Amino acid sequence: MAVKFDLYQHVTDQIIASIEAGTPAWRKPWTGEAATMQMPRRANDETYRGINVLMLWLVAMEKGYRAAHWFTYRQAQEHGGQVRKGEKGAMVVKYGTFDREDAETGEDRKIPYLKGYTVFNAEQIDGLPEKFHAAPAETARDLGTEADHRLDAFFSATGADIRTSDDPRAYYHPAQDFIHMPPIATFHDAGRYYATLAHEACHWTGHKSRLDRFSRFTDRKAYAFEELVAEIGNCMTCASLGLTPDFGQSGAYVEGWLRALADDKRLIFKAAAEAQKAAELLLKAAGTTNEERAAA
Repeated sequence: MAVKFDLYQHVTDQIIASIEAGTPAWRKPWTGEAATMQMPRRANDETYRGINVLMLWLVAMEKGYRAAHWFTYRQAQEHGGQVRKGEKGAMVVKYGTFDREDAETGEDRKIPYLKGYTVFNAEQIDGLPEKFHAAPAETARDLGTEADHRLDAFFSATGADIRTSDDPRAYYHPAQDFIHMPPIATFHDAGRYYATLAHEACHWTGHKSRLDRFSRFTDRKAYAFEELVAEIGNCMTCASLGLTPDFGQSGAYVEGWLRALADDKRLIFKAAAEAQKAAELLLKAAGTTNEERAAA
């Protein structure tokens, strides 16, 4: 008897394996070879969203892909390209609904479904236009220990109450709705400072006056879930700003994520969706356009 393929479990197993190996899918997917971490894009230049971002980062990290665009086999042909023989594609998922008549009421109701399909990175395809090629390799930017006025302006424009003191802790205070950061001079480089600030700013988006995430996720997995949302949201925000995220998380956090993921195979999908909302709220609040993010 054939075993039914569980797409939720398949994706969750991949994410858990990457965490256990010390290489979570939302980390920088290329080790020093790419100029910046990139949001994966469809053939029409739209960015992928939610869980698909993590899945494609995971494949890019494993294979060393630096190109941002991904194509179905047919899309590659439509753009004048050809997937090289023997290349293995990556799985992405599509959400949708279909109508089904309720047996009791006779009324139509929408049933959600999840469908997987295969895409190939531009580096697996010959003959594509130059614009889809990978960016030239560069060494990672070292911003030093001085403030970056562009990034200061971005976080200020979000409207978040950001306070600084000699207290060597970075945190978001939900009850008083403010973010606390240690002085930037105490960080090894400015990039780590702003990545840490992005993590706390993603927590800030969960307040009841914004995305109201805290009231919707209150069970025993809430702490691990919120940290996962903030970590992934931090990476999405940093990728949009041209920053390399900082992934120095404690072992307790990682263990909490693993326990939560093992208990609920759909949690990573929920976390990725909430992280997407958090990153988009920050970018929208700061008035950052797609063109400005691309230029960064």
